[in-house]
Amino acid sequence: MIVAAQRGDIDSITALVSGSHPNVQRFARSLCATPQDAEDAAQEALIILYRKIGMLRASGALASWMFRIVRNECLRRARTMRSHAPLPDTAVRSAEEVALQRIEAGEVAAAVAALPAEQRHVLIMRDIQGHSGRMVAEALGLSTAAMKSRLHRARAAVRRSLLATPEPAPGDAHDDS
Repeated sequence: MIVAAQRGDIDSITALVSGSHPNVQRFARSLCATPQDAEDAAQEALIILYRKIGMLRASGALASWMFRIVRNECLRRARTMRSHAPLPDTAVRSAEEVALQRIEAGEVAAAVAALPAEQRHVLIMRDIQGHSGRMVAEALGLSTAAMKSRLHRARAAVRRSLLATPEPAPGDAHDDS
């Protein structure tokens, strides 16, 4: 059926999209933050399947290709949601507190962004999005042990980055002697 769909057979493409939809939706619900994001990610994956089935190299790779599309769409939506999240109403903070918080958040974001992609994905899905270890491992096609190892390395790298103190620029150091 996949080969026929790749050749442009509309009935085969329709059957693939219809048959894939429940599995794609279930996977999207397990990854995305909200049911609406899950539905949108599943729809996006099915649209991409419909449009780009001819580009699929190996017919046996369809499931992993679809799940990768869903995973990427859920991650994209999570990044977008975080950047547009409203600020909570809290007590008025001083300008100094706000500036320090921005510096700290920027340092954390820079440390996470500097991670290799495979470590960054595990760290974001596990620690930021709060997915279970098993779910993260399945979503990324890893064993649980490999996921835990990557997560440990990612956390250690972020910790090292945040604990590193920058060297003072010439003229900034104050000698008390």
